[in-house]
Amino acid sequence: MITSSAEMKAAYPPKEIEPYWQKTWEKNQTFCVDEAANLPKYYILEMFPYPSGRIHMGHVRVYAIGDVIARFKRMRGFKVLHPMGWDAFGLPAENAAIKKKVQPATWTAQNILDMQQQLKKLGLSYDWSRELATCRPDYYHWNQWLFIKMFERGLAYRKEATVNWCPECVTVLANEQVVDGLCWRCDSPVRQKALRQWFFRITSYVEELLSSLDQLSGWPDRVLTMQRNWIGKSCGVEVNFKVCDRSETLTIFTTRPDTLYGVTFMSIAAEHPLLPELIAGRSEAPAVEAFIEKIKNQDKTVRTAVEQEKEGVFTGAYAEHPLTGEKIPIWVANFVLMEYGTGIVMAVPAHDQRDFEFAQQYDLAVRLVIQNQEGRLKMPLSAAYTETKGALVDSDQFSGMAPVPAQEAIMAFVEAKEFGKKKIHYRLRDWGISRQRYWGTPIPMLYCERCGLVPVPESELPVKLPDTLSPKDGSNPLLNDRDFLEAICPECQGPARRETDTMDTFVDSSWYFLRYTSPKTTDGPVDSKLADDWMPVDQYVGGVEHAVLHLLYARFFTKVMRDIGLIQIDEPFKNLLTQGMVIKNGAKMSKSKGNVIDPNELIETYGADTARLFSLFAAPPEKDLEWSDEGVQGSFRFLQRVWRLVHEFVASGRATQESGSIDFSKASSRVSELRRMSHQAIRKVSVDIEEGYKFNTAIAALMTFYNGLSREWADPVSDPSETKIYNSTFSEAIDTLVLLISPFAPHLAEALWQGLGHSPSILDVPWPSYNPALIVEAQVEVVIQINGKVRSRFSAPAGLENDALQQHALSDAKTQSWIAGKPIKKIFVIKGRLVNIVI
Repeated sequence: MITSSAEMKAAYPPKEIEPYWQKTWEKNQTFCVDEAANLPKYYILEMFPYPSGRIHMGHVRVYAIGDVIARFKRMRGFKVLHPMGWDAFGLPAENAAIKKKVQPATWTAQNILDMQQQLKKLGLSYDWSRELATCRPDYYHWNQWLFIKMFERGLAYRKEATVNWCPECVTVLANEQVVDGLCWRCDSPVRQKALRQWFFRITSYVEELLSSLDQLSGWPDRVLTMQRNWIGKSCGVEVNFKVCDRSETLTIFTTRPDTLYGVTFMSIAAEHPLLPELIAGRSEAPAVEAFIEKIKNQDKTVRTAVEQEKEGVFTGAYAEHPLTGEKIPIWVANFVLMEYGTGIVMAVPAHDQRDFEFAQQYDLAVRLVIQNQEGRLKMPLSAAYTETKGALVDSDQFSGMAPVPAQEAIMAFVEAKEFGKKKIHYRLRDWGISRQRYWGTPIPMLYCERCGLVPVPESELPVKLPDTLSPKDGSNPLLNDRDFLEAICPECQGPARRETDTMDTFVDSSWYFLRYTSPKTTDGPVDSKLADDWMPVDQYVGGVEHAVLHLLYARFFTKVMRDIGLIQIDEPFKNLLTQGMVIKNGAKMSKSKGNVIDPNELIETYGADTARLFSLFAAPPEKDLEWSDEGVQGSFRFLQRVWRLVHEFVASGRATQESGSIDFSKASSRVSELRRMSHQAIRKVSVDIEEGYKFNTAIAALMTFYNGLSREWADPVSDPSETKIYNSTFSEAIDTLVLLISPFAPHLAEALWQGLGHSPSILDVPWPSYNPALIVEAQVEVVIQINGKVRSRFSAPAGLENDALQQHALSDAKTQSWIAGKPIKKIFVIKGRLVNIVI
């Protein structure tokens, strides 16, 4: 390893320098943040990983992104919090343990050790003293504490509900964990099942979760839109339809009251609790019951898909239209869900395409009540007219009104007549957190025959998960473990039974970023002062697939913890960067596709700095990265060239640290150009990192800078009077190159910095600043000749390309007056100083 500039090797040796610097950083605790430092704080965090045992190229990319930001901010004078931990509970570990015939605790602990070593080999600047794992009691203790606090506030409750059930994973899924009717984990079809479940009342925060999205100016618009759509706020009116021969009233919700006069039938969800009473004693009951049985296990996403066939059955019942008195037939329809609105829909086939298709399928009436602006809509319609342009027709006193003002007028009329009331509905539903699996946080609740549901006393937390159990075939071993099951009721001292469901693992990840601020705290989830000092996270980095899962839940937990009095912030993440995937041959890397690249092999062959550099250079961070063997080799060659240039410079003995005492006012044009090149590189790299994380263009600027320095090195100064100032300027430029490359290739930079004779570590050196006056390119006067005679002049940057000079000349006002529309026969540039135009 380099201990002096004399020992610097000519060949780039990543296998030597990378382990050396990793050990040095660890020994010196280089990345342990000094909380007492009188510096502005910066909290950079990448989403923590599930400990599968092996890192993949997606890990390399996301963690390299975060590490560049962390190192850059540190060199810019911030005290940087950059922690790492493990999202360690959940089905993958449990299923892997079953397959390997080991206990999940054993499997997970080994994987954490393995992945920790792999991440350290990447040279990531993590403060490992803050490491946490969600499967450890000192962490999930506070999951349980927070659950109890939420239970006390009515935010955690238990009820029977129809839930998403994955038969393959043998557990319940939240709505957000069902993707196109399939389990987000295993892609198995999801069924509907009635179970008693624990829920978090996230809907109590629905309006704040929606409105505070406006504060998140540092989040991608795509993610904000996804959250708004998932929350799904709808402003409209509830209208009551009385069942004609029964006492029941059916309440619908609509955002289109302007179409109320066009209702020709009603659609009710198969799960609606009023449906059994509605069909009781009717001849249609058997057909309705058969239809309910048919669709009850169908996935809700599939049922509501636009392309799904519209199916239904007539209940035999009618409701009275409150505005017209007309009898409206009531149908059960597969596309109506209990979760949305009231579970009953007024059907207006003339102005809703789904209703139109259903009406066509079952030959139901279609009534036009909005005519388009041209007045050309004629019956029968070929499709629903869904726009809010035109005028109402056949709508009593509202006929002739435009649809939008008619909506307000009809809602006011409905309220005045007490037919209904204005209402806001949300798509968001409470978060079901019960999981019928073993490897998760035990829910800290007891069942007592005398006292009912009783929370475990805080003094008895954590309720520890027995880590010696081995689940088999998806069954929960807690159900048969008497030592775990049997407990004493804290209220009556009688026998009680523990809850055997465990928490959704998204609970674990909903507040871990807060725990990092005080991971050793033992008297609460967080040290409130430290949490307030560090939060919010200044930059969060992770996948867009978590937009309506982790990111929504984390926002909810933050607001709950604020209201409990633990923290003061409203939002957890100030800025969010969602990185793209790593793909190969046009597809996401996966074992099934046989296109996986092992980062460990990449590091072994080329070194960690090459792996980092390629993952940052190949594409902007928010875009997908297409794997390229040539790109990896090119990144390696670039690092080799930088190493070789610095090695040759050090070996030449021309390195000097005297730039501060040099008078550059009399410097030659070559020295001035070298300084300009350095300061342009500083500006470009700094701006590209600071503004938008354009790492790929920052690295491209470094390559351009290197090329310029390489040309300079190949053409040494021959004038003795210029040697000293030139060597000093070149030495400063080499230092600048090494400093600028350090966030991207930290091992190489540390070794080169030491080889240049500087004291370690380069991280303790301030990021270089640029002089705006030095990045202005030298200007030259360019003469314009027309047919051999000088007609004008203009100034342009020295070295401007000929095409650009020609464009400058042709846009010159005097030139245009002389040409006066005449055809140009020829235009050419001589030595960058003369543009000759022949007309």
